[in-house]
Amino acid sequence: MNSAGKWCAILLLATSVVAQTSTPPKTRKPATSTAAEMQALKDAIAAQQAALAAQQQEIQQLRDELHHKDQAVDQAQAAASDAASKAAAAQAQASQQQEAVIGLKADVSDLRTNALSTTVTLQEVQKNVKAEIESPVALHYKGITITPGGFAAAESVRRSRALGSDINTPFNSLTLPGASQNAMSEFFGSGRQSRISALAEGRLASAKLSGYVETDFLSAAVTSNNNESNSYGLRQRQAWGQAAFDNGFSFTGGQMWSLATETLHGVDNRTEAVPLTIDPQYSVGFSWARQYGLRVAKNFGNKVWLAASMENAQATVSSHNNADNFLVGSAGAAGGLYNAAISTCSTSLNSSGAPVTTCSPIASYSFNPSPDIIAKAVFEPGFGHYEVFGIYSRFRDRVFPCGEVASATTLCGGSTTAGPNALGATNVSNNGGGVGANARWTFMDKHMVFGLHGLTGRGIGRYGSGGLPDAAVYANGGLDLIRSYQGLATAEWHGKKLDVYLDAGGEYAGRAAGYDPIENKFIGYGNPNLSNKGCYTETAPIVGSGFIPGSLGGCTGDTRVVMEGTIGYWYRLYTGPKGRFQYGIQYSYVARDTWDGTGFTKGMSVSPSGLDNMVFTSFRYYLP
Repeated sequence: MNSAGKWCAILLLATSVVAQTSTPPKTRKPATSTAAEMQALKDAIAAQQAALAAQQQEIQQLRDELHHKDQAVDQAQAAASDAASKAAAAQAQASQQQEAVIGLKADVSDLRTNALSTTVTLQEVQKNVKAEIESPVALHYKGITITPGGFAAAESVRRSRALGSDINTPFNSLTLPGASQNAMSEFFGSGRQSRISALAEGRLASAKLSGYVETDFLSAAVTSNNNESNSYGLRQRQAWGQAAFDNGFSFTGGQMWSLATETLHGVDNRTEAVPLTIDPQYSVGFSWARQYGLRVAKNFGNKVWLAASMENAQATVSSHNNADNFLVGSAGAAGGLYNAAISTCSTSLNSSGAPVTTCSPIASYSFNPSPDIIAKAVFEPGFGHYEVFGIYSRFRDRVFPCGEVASATTLCGGSTTAGPNALGATNVSNNGGGVGANARWTFMDKHMVFGLHGLTGRGIGRYGSGGLPDAAVYANGGLDLIRSYQGLATAEWHGKKLDVYLDAGGEYAGRAAGYDPIENKFIGYGNPNLSNKGCYTETAPIVGSGFIPGSLGGCTGDTRVVMEGTIGYWYRLYTGPKGRFQYGIQYSYVARDTWDGTGFTKGMSVSPSGLDNMVFTSFRYYLP
């Protein structure tokens, strides 16, 4: 029973009691019945009082029960409120715990990932360590890392006109139309460009020390021949040491590529932009040298480089009809470790009738007064590689004013019987050099490369692949420096396995012509009054030899320009941890045009040309 029902029951009971007590008295009965009635009334009242008391007790019980119920309800409400609070707290705690669980799961996932990565890394390290032990890329010796390098080459060349040369092409010796070699083709196979190299590197607190040696077999020792053993000597290509400091300065010394040679990055050694040709004489128009040098360079944030070097000098001279009134150097002295080999010898009688044998040296060496000085600036602004450089060379010879017959008899001895002599000999110097520039751009994600090179100056012929001379000789015996131009354009495409290259270049040597009034004859280089009429007439070989072609008589043939166009490719059959196998084919067309000279008809000039078509092949294995 709810509270409202209980209260209604109490009110009904109270109403019943009141109605009983207020009932009007009945008609008075006789006295005899009064006592009994009174007693009955008392009993009724007592009964009613007892009932009332019972009802009151029941009401009190109901009140007490209701009170207890209210207390229970209040307690239940309080408990419910407390439970709700606890549930909310539990929910909040559960949310926090859920977030903690999610974070813990993420941490566990990260730990698993890190553990897996660490495992993979350890496996990779173990694999690399095993690979380094079984097939090391470099050798480690007393804190020095030594990296061997090089390749083995099997190469050949087929020329439409014979040159008597290995796979390297003497561009300035292309035969003219009258030469017997011009009517004969030539094939030659060679492994002499095979190369051996070693790079040693060590680290100090603020610098890296490096040393590099590179060799091949493209040398000709006195006993070398290709009849049976092909025992060619090992030659030095490069041998230098370098200290590269963390502040950007570097110092390099030894035999290396000249600073005039273009590089692919900054002025860094071993990044030279050498044409991709099989021909080790590279391309006409490519300016370079490998020689002694002492170089200092500064790197400014891998954007700008400045460098200067002093390098070995060597004057090359070509002049015709001059008197013996100058001295540039000498033939090689074997005791001085120069090449003392000789070629053609001839014997003639002197004025006394005694035989005199004269031989031509294989190599001549100029007496150089000072090293060549080269300075270069390189810029890599973000697109392209740009270089500007300058070369300073000093030339000197010893001049003999009494070295000519006519001057000796009239001015240099006072006697008509006096011959040429050394009276009044003196040294005469001359300054030469040139300026050059290189530019290189890459496109198509470095697949395409275009390059341009140019060099011009006086006395710089030897820096070109064409091998043109530096100087001629004046009538008075002094050196006449030849104006030269060298230029090369390259295009390369680099793929995953295939490289294709095209080169087009040229080298020019200007006239250095004169007239000797004492000897009454024209002299110098490229003189238009010297004869070229014999350049078209073949002569018989030297009697009894069979290996010495006849020389062209009356053919000066001074080179005016050499031009070459080259196309070729390299295909990599395999590139991997075991090294690299590749093969290549190159085709070159070379033309050598000469300065015009006198011809068959008086007043008609003749400027003969030599040309050659050459096909090279190469198969190489490179060390990994």
